[in-house]
Amino acid sequence: MVSDSFSIILIFALYLLFMISIGVLYYRKTENLADYILGGRKLNSWVTALSSQASDMSGWLLLGLPGYAYLAGMEAIWIGIGLAVGTYLNWKFVAKKLRQYTQIAGDAITIPVYFENRFRDDTHALRIISAILILVFFLLYTSSGLVAGGKLFNTVFDIPYQQALLIGALVIISYTFLGGFMAVCWTDFFQGALMICAIVLVPSMAMKGMGGYGSTLDLIQSIDPQLLNPWTALAGGAIPLVSNLAWGLGYFGMPHILVRFMAIESPDKIKQARLIAMVWVVISLIFAVVVGLVGRAYLHPEFLGAGGSETIFMVLVNTMFTPVIAGILLAAILAAIMSTADSQLLVAASAFTEDIYRIVMKKDASEKELVWLGRLAVIAISTIAYMIARDPNNSVMGLVSYAWAGFGAAFGPIIIFSLFWKRTTRNAALGGMVSGGLMVILWKQLSGGIFDLYEIVPGFVLSCIVIYVITILDKEGPSAEIQKEFDRVKQM
Repeated sequence: MVSDSFSIILIFALYLLFMISIGVLYYRKTENLADYILGGRKLNSWVTALSSQASDMSGWLLLGLPGYAYLAGMEAIWIGIGLAVGTYLNWKFVAKKLRQYTQIAGDAITIPVYFENRFRDDTHALRIISAILILVFFLLYTSSGLVAGGKLFNTVFDIPYQQALLIGALVIISYTFLGGFMAVCWTDFFQGALMICAIVLVPSMAMKGMGGYGSTLDLIQSIDPQLLNPWTALAGGAIPLVSNLAWGLGYFGMPHILVRFMAIESPDKIKQARLIAMVWVVISLIFAVVVGLVGRAYLHPEFLGAGGSETIFMVLVNTMFTPVIAGILLAAILAAIMSTADSQLLVAASAFTEDIYRIVMKKDASEKELVWLGRLAVIAISTIAYMIARDPNNSVMGLVSYAWAGFGAAFGPIIIFSLFWKRTTRNAALGGMVSGGLMVILWKQLSGGIFDLYEIVPGFVLSCIVIYVITILDKEGPSAEIQKEFDRVKQM
């Protein structure tokens, strides 16, 4: 399994240098905070699509989901279905309108700023609380990427986990620190292309080595027929199935995905970007599940167990390919990890800089000061995430699912209501955000029975109810200015 081949090390080094060079390029082009955290709204359709999906899937696509499929079989496909549907709905109904609304509502460059401008919140409560929630949940999310990086270097090069963790963190910090949003988006574009090539090639070659599609299915059937049964999710009742499908709800509240919609050059380019994104995500999710199933057959009778299941992609690559090809394919895991961690770091840094420092600490801060503070925030947030990730027993899937639920429940309902219901009020938005986030945290602490339901479901539902009830109870409703702005966006 372990390879310390010079070829793999060289390919990794060249790949990392390429990523850092993009950061250096955009370091020279970053003039103000809007450039650093939103790229001046200059993304084309291809970069918007691939960078949004690459930053969405993370190392989870090549580690967490294949690992789940390796253990549970076709049951994992329901997560893929939920994510694919959520992706489509987000692109179809949220992307274009959010792009238009954020520009009209005071040219908002972060999600917290959009909330404040949309509801004319002079108290800054929406902006500050949403920024705090971003910092909290992105610490967990970024930690999952660092854990994935630690497992990658540990498995491939036999480097002790703590040292491997540090290497991955330093690389991600370097180009995010330098280049900001445009560096992150362009690196994610290249990384998204590499990820989809790798996730299709590896299981395809494994099936060919086992005699083809039919022989592979026969072998999986002989190991455990239930691995090919997607309805095993219903064995424990409806809760596992609903929990898997509910992953799709998270998309509406993911800040690092939503900012891609905000940054596209023109709302008219959303349609093309949506098509590109959907092709990428459907292929990637299907083959992520295939990796787990094929890996179970290819390694039989060896069984990696729950602790090693998330390394199945790496194990296949090291077993099947020469060092040069293995180096390129393993770089795809690094790409998956980096493409999400960098986006999360940038959004978290912008939340601190634009939505906390500028509002609470220094309102007259210069653009240059804010850019450098954003860079320092990247380092500080990375350091805290690194400390969380130091436990080698952390599960990539576990950390991602918690953060995904937090964002989905806290921000998703507000995004939807703010874009589609003119009457939504500032107090309703604040109540929905807080109740959704707190419900996720509370539900996560409980277990057994109904509490085994994925925490995004009760959090999302409660947030929607709170937003609706508070809005109905508010007899005055939003101001004429807010309603006029809403109608202007609707007419577009």
